[in-house]
Amino acid sequence: MKFDKSLFIILLGLLALPLFAQVRLNLDNYEKKRVLSAAMKIINNEPVTITAFKAERSAGGLHDYFSEGDYWWPDPKNPNGPYIQKDGMTNHDNFVQHREVLRSFSVQVPLLAAAYKISKDQKFAEKAIAHLRAWLLNEATMMNPNLLYSQAIRNKFTGRGIGIIDSIHLIEITKAIEVLETGGALSHEEANRMRDWFRKYLTWLTTHPYGNDERDQKNNHGTWWLAQVAAFARFTANDSLMEYARQRFKTVTLPNQMAADGSFPLELKRTKPYNYSLFNIEAMVLICKILSDGQHDLWNFTLADGRNVKKGMEFMYPFIKDKKLWKYSPDVMYFEFYPVRQSALLFAGLQFGENKYISLWKKLPVDTVHEEIIRTFAIRQPVLWID
Repeated sequence: MKFDKSLFIILLGLLALPLFAQVRLNLDNYEKKRVLSAAMKIINNEPVTITAFKAERSAGGLHDYFSEGDYWWPDPKNPNGPYIQKDGMTNHDNFVQHREVLRSFSVQVPLLAAAYKISKDQKFAEKAIAHLRAWLLNEATMMNPNLLYSQAIRNKFTGRGIGIIDSIHLIEITKAIEVLETGGALSHEEANRMRDWFRKYLTWLTTHPYGNDERDQKNNHGTWWLAQVAAFARFTANDSLMEYARQRFKTVTLPNQMAADGSFPLELKRTKPYNYSLFNIEAMVLICKILSDGQHDLWNFTLADGRNVKKGMEFMYPFIKDKKLWKYSPDVMYFEFYPVRQSALLFAGLQFGENKYISLWKKLPVDTVHEEIIRTFAIRQPVLWID
């Protein structure tokens, strides 16, 4: 039998198809049962925005988002004075209603959009759009596009730049809008009005002193600021800010936060080193996912000493697979609830063809109802991100 070299090359090419292509074709089916079941449980939920909860201690108005710092407590020596910090220890008496409804918004809309994408059932799209209108368009119920009063400290600050971490939950909202618009359920006119809201927020995020403060944070806060800028710049087609974000990742975020072994020293110093290490690699992978395209490759960008996002994944992978291997201090709170189904495992697994990442992703808990997990888990519906 004559050896057909051309056929042999074709077969090799087929065998070498990246894992991304293989998984992408099956992801909707893999997620279908979970997504549709969860979406049906919330299909009758009416939109609730921050305007339903008046924040008495806020220096802002009805449409201004307000939250108080998690780790701030009354001073036993001065009960009526400024609060004092207890890092890692959440004070459940602080105002949380705006956070809770923002997170609920960030859970429900992407879930409904994912259900629509998988099923093409208009009822899911209609409900998602109702929530979006209430938050972004309806003058009676909308949220102002800024976080001037986020993570306030009683008797100390009316708001802080560090509060910008609260809006990581808007990132997946942009993907939901795109899916609804692409599918024809959301008109281009309404989608563009929603983009206008994000344009205003992006301008505030990148020009206000609070945004500058958060940008310059050296730990996960700075990383998540960059992830938000990347997501909102992409959504609003702001090419200059997308390029700025790419350069900042290469010259500031990666070199200043990752150690030679792929760890994050500033997170390891915290009272929740495991949680925050997961949180930080999640943001770095998301930045690579958002900002990489045919002309730009952050996935494989490598510093002269070999540090890159893959090294960060390889550092965390063993500890995600078996938390008992964690050789650092345990988190002071909520350690037992981690890890969960990190999107970093799926996105990096697809990009790098790492079966072990994707296999582990499939095994981890999903759709948690624990508030602490929801607080540090921004990407929940991968079908919105994988075409």
